[in-house]
Amino acid sequence: MKIGIIGIGSIGGTLARKLSSAGHEVRVANSKGVDDVRLFADEVGATAADTRGAISGADLVIMSIPLPAVEKLPKDLFKDVAESVPVVDTSNYYPGMRDPRIADLDAGEVESVWVSKQIGRPVIKAFNNILAETLAKLGKPEGAAGRLAVAVAGDDAAAKQVVMGIVNEVGFDPVDARTLAESWRQQPSTPAYCCDYDAATMRKALGAAVKGEAPKKRDQLPDKMGTLGSNPTHAHMVAMNRSLNPLT
Repeated sequence: MKIGIIGIGSIGGTLARKLSSAGHEVRVANSKGVDDVRLFADEVGATAADTRGAISGADLVIMSIPLPAVEKLPKDLFKDVAESVPVVDTSNYYPGMRDPRIADLDAGEVESVWVSKQIGRPVIKAFNNILAETLAKLGKPEGAAGRLAVAVAGDDAAAKQVVMGIVNEVGFDPVDARTLAESWRQQPSTPAYCCDYDAATMRKALGAAVKGEAPKKRDQLPDKMGTLGSNPTHAHMVAMNRSLNPLT
C-alpha cells in the first residue's frame, strides 16, 4: 500500500517506522519541507517528500499534526486525492498546554469534525487515543492475550475498514467507535483516552463517555501532571488517565 504521512512526531513517526517495516511504500512530510524529513525518512526506510508529494497517488493518508498546523494546510491540498482514499486524523486538542484556543472547539464542536471542515473532506479518527510509547512498544500479534485496542471512528464504512486493518497490522485490536460525530468519545480525558485497554474494556469506556465532561477534566491536566514529576513513566501516565474516569 502507498501511504502518505504528514507529520513525523511521536505518533506519525512511529507509524511511519512500523508501516515501512511492514513493507508499505511510505512517504513522509512535514511543514518544513523535504530536507527536514530526509534523515528520518532514510532511517526508517521511507521516502522524504513535501506535503503534496506525500499524498499524491497515496492509497492512505495519515495526518499527524497539531490542530494549528491543520489550519495552515493549503485549502486545495486534497483536490487531486481520490475520495475513496481514507484520510486519518490522529490529532487532539490541548488548549492552554500546547494549542491556542479554537473558538469552535471550545463551543463544543467535535475535534475531527472540525478537522474535516478545514481540509474539505471526510476523515477517519484513529491513533489519537493511544500513548506514543504504547504504539511503539506494546503492540502484539492478532489473537495474543492482553492485546491492547485503538478506537476508530468515521462515516465511510470502507475507509474505516482500511484503517482498522492498519491498526491490526501495527499490533492492536481495532474497535469501531461509530461515526465521526461520535468521535468525541475518544478525545482527551474521556474514559477511552490513552488508558491501555483491551478491546472489551475499550468498548465499555467508549460507552461510558458523557458529552461535555472531558474538557473540564482535560483542563485539570497541568496540575495533575505536576504531581507526577518532571519525567513521568508510561505506567504513571496510564494510571493518571485511568484515574480521571474510573470504570466500574
